[in-house]
Amino acid sequence: MAFFDLSFPRDVAAGVSGGPERRVNIASLGSGYEERNARWKHSRRSWQAGLGIRTADDLAAVLALFEEMGGPLHSFRFRDWSDFKSCAPSATPAATDQLLGTGDGAAVAFPLRKRYGSLSPYWRDITKPVPGTVTVALDGAMTGAGWAVDNLTGVVTFATPPGPGVAVRAGFEFDVPARFAADALAIDMAFFAGDRGIGSIPEVPLIEVRE
Repeated sequence: MAFFDLSFPRDVAAGVSGGPERRVNIASLGSGYEERNARWKHSRRSWQAGLGIRTADDLAAVLALFEEMGGPLHSFRFRDWSDFKSCAPSATPAATDQLLGTGDGAAVAFPLRKRYGSLSPYWRDITKPVPGTVTVALDGAMTGAGWAVDNLTGVVTFATPPGPGVAVRAGFEFDVPARFAADALAIDMAFFAGDRGIGSIPEVPLIEVRE
């Protein structure tokens, strides 16, 4: 299996349903209290992309990707329109959006990440930034030189290590590595024949690939 730097059709992605999943074991005690244990450290997203297919051309584009990826064998880029920026959905990414780490005078590699929450924040690794969207700031000042980002790993690498105590921040747009979650696509061509609404919506399940 491999990752292919190809994108699931973004127009289709705009109409999908789905989101993050957490696995938690919950035991109800005789006293009425509960014991809860997180089985997963990180959430995992899944989507039903069939809802975004509105035309036969949309279907053809999804089928072409399915065949090229060998069904669920390989992964690709997926734009999760509900969460694809380092900032609020209505804002434009800025170089100061997310704290990547603090310099120590030796480290040169800082992986992109996104913070969720404030009291007990969750940090999500971002491995598939959108090329050309990453900006970087050192101690709040945007810097356009002296660093490079790997768009397939999300790691920002500096030519010279940031000094001790220097806050390294970044802003970006990102995609999610995903794959088809089924060996076959259930397609009902009657949905595309005659008036809309005839037949059932094609089922195209997708799932996030952890990296």
